[in-house]
This record gives sequence, C-alpha cells and structure tokens, in this order.
Amino acid sequence: MAAQKVIALLATLLHLSLSQSPPEVLPVFLAPLENHTVTQGRDVFFTCVVNHLQGYKVAWIKSDSRAILAIHTHMVTHNPRLSVTHNGHNTWKLHISNVQNNDSGTYMCQVNTDPMRSQMGHMTVQIPPDIMDDDSTDGMVTRERGNIKLRCIATGIPKPTVTWRREDGRNITLREEGPVKSYDGETLNLTGVIRQEMGIYLCIASNGVPPTVSKRYSVQVHFAPMIKVTNQLVGAPVNRNVTLQCSVEASPRAMNTWLRDKGEKLLPSGKYTMTEFQQNEYSWQMNLTVHNLEKNDFGGYSCGAVNAVGKAEASVRLQELELVTETTPGPVSRHTDGKMRKKLNGKKKLHRRPYDHQEETDNYLSGIEDLGTTQVMGGSTQEGHRTERPFSFSERPWVTMVSSTQRLYPSFHGIFLLLFASLYSYLITI
Repeated sequence: MAAQKVIALLATLLHLSLSQSPPEVLPVFLAPLENHTVTQGRDVFFTCVVNHLQGYKVAWIKSDSRAILAIHTHMVTHNPRLSVTHNGHNTWKLHISNVQNNDSGTYMCQVNTDPMRSQMGHMTVQIPPDIMDDDSTDGMVTRERGNIKLRCIATGIPKPTVTWRREDGRNITLREEGPVKSYDGETLNLTGVIRQEMGIYLCIASNGVPPTVSKRYSVQVHFAPMIKVTNQLVGAPVNRNVTLQCSVEASPRAMNTWLRDKGEKLLPSGKYTMTEFQQNEYSWQMNLTVHNLEKNDFGGYSCGAVNAVGKAEASVRLQELELVTETTPGPVSRHTDGKMRKKLNGKKKLHRRPYDHQEETDNYLSGIEDLGTTQVMGGSTQEGHRTERPFSFSERPWVTMVSSTQRLYPSFHGIFLLLFASLYSYLITI
C-alpha cells in the first residue's frame, strides 16, 4: 500500500511539471525618455526604445492632462503638429513641430502590461521677450520741474528683466539715487525733470532667449523760450556784410523772428538772410545776415521767440565802424647852413637816452581796456602815398583793433613810421 501511494504521488508531480509553460519575458525599456528645453517655434521629438514588446502596444500620453496622443502608430489626438514614427523594430518617436507654449509639460511612453509599465520625459518651452504695446511710447510730456512715470511691461518665458537706458548714452538722473547709467525695473520714475533730461529713453527686455527687444519712449519737457546773445554790440563798416546771432532755448519749438528797433519785422530779401541751426533737442541758433551795409542799417535789432508756454526777446546793436586810413609822412628837409653845422659839430655832444619804441608801444597797449561783448568787424584801407593828416604820437596807426580774446601786436609798417619820426625828432634837436 505504501509503495502504491509513493508511486501515485510521483506520477502526479511529473504530470504537473510537464503541464507548466515556460515563464513569460516582459517588455523592458532600454533608455530613459529624454527631457527637452526648446524655444517656441522649433521642432522636437521624444524617443522610446522597448525590447521584448511581443503582443503588447506602445502608447503616448500627455500626463498632466491624461490625454492619449497615440497608440502604436495610430494618432488619437487631432493636433496636426503631432505625429508618431516606428522604425519597425523597437524604437518609437513622438514628433512635435512648431512648438508652442501649451506644449510644455510631461510626456509618457507607456506599455499596456499588467501592471502598466511607463517612463516619462519633460519639455519646457522658452519664449523670447516681448514688450506690450501702450500709448506711453507716443510721448510723455511735462512742464519743467514736473514728474514723469515710464512703465514697460515685458512678457516671455522665463520672465524677462527690464533695463532702462538713454538712447544718447547720457546718464539717467534719479533725484534720490543720483545719476546712473542704467536702471532695472518695469517702472522708471523721473521727478523734477529739467530740459537736459528730455530725449529718448530705451526699455530693454531680455531673458536669455534671443532676440533681446527694446522700445523707445519719448520724454518731452516744455518751458518758455530763453534767448542768449553772444555779442550785444557789433561793429562793421559800410558796404560790408555782417551777421548777428542769437541762441534760443525753447520747448515746444518756438517761432523765431527778427525786428528792427522800431518794431519793423524783418523778412527774407536781398538785404536780409535768416537761417537757423539746431544745436540739440531744444536749442537753435538764429542768424541774421545784413548785406551791403548802408548808413540806415545801423542801429538796434532784436531777436524774438514765442511758443505755447511763453515768449522772450533780446537786443543787438549794430554800430558803424569807421576805417582808419594809413598816412605816409612827406620828405624831411634840413634847414641848416654850413656854418651852423660846423658850430654844432664843434660842441660837445650830449649823451641822450635812445628812444625805446617797444616801451612806448607796451605803455600804449597796457592802457587798452577789455572790449567785453563788443564785436568789431571790418578791415583797413590804404590811399597810396596821399597824406590825410599830420603824424602825431597820440595816434598810432600801427595798432590794429581786434577782439578781446586776441593780443595786440604792432605792425611792421607802424614800427617803421615810429623809427622815422624818432630820427626826425633827434635831428631837429641837434
């Protein structure tokens, strides 16, 4: 009996062992799913490599929304920018073209085993900076010493940083912090603005994703005109041309005019030429050229400027400059006879101190005062050898009038006349 029981047990074990199938080999991932950081508008793909897939299927799922994108090579989603490819062996790829911001998130490659097997990869979409449009770029206007607030809102991924600079490269004046080359922040507060601070300000947005973008903001400071006159008194001879100048600062730009002292408005003509040259955003130089001067052209002139804020006026006086005619002394004759000459030669000669013409010239020049704001225009004339008036030391034709910033030097012709007169004086005394 015992032997029969043992035989029956062995037979049962043998049957069980023969009826069992070999163990199943499950699918396995050969490489992890990659992560991507991509700029908006580019193309990207995820790669999933699976071995021993057998009868199982590979599916693509966007895990944050649980949306099934594709099963094997069949697309479930209706997004035309997504597609799946298979190399016929163990590799599946999910392609995303023209990547957009809403494509960011986690993607899953999944095999439908029990339990389910999967791996995940993340995609981050970067967006270049952009600056939102607003009306402030058209022009920010304030009166002088007023306040202006510039605001620049930038978008992008990652969040952009905003930097302010002046287009002309000059410093930005912050009343509390002092002058700075640049300022970081979406809002730039300008307080107590003066005319030198008007101009173009740049808002520059960057986040490491090219390209960096910028926007121009125009700052205008309005103030009443102010006129500066370099030369309030100008001298010129007749039959010459002369130019009178005024410098005008105004914002908005002023309407500039020239007037005579009696209020007569001057207009462009053969007698008058008016020109203006811009020096900076708020400064212009006014020029009035009077051609072929006559006696009635001398007198007072005024330059005026007027804008929406106020007006200003300044005066210039045009004075006639009389040209001095050079003179040539006549021949010198000695009225002494032979006896007198012998008598003089017999006397003891006196030791006279020689005449120092340089000292005389220096003494004269040291007495000339600064010409100040007087401008002298013109030249000299020469009448050949015709004598206009006798020579005297009180008149010094060898000295030429020039402006206050120049030195005065004796002319060669004047020194010759001085030496000749000294010699003549000496011969008379002996």
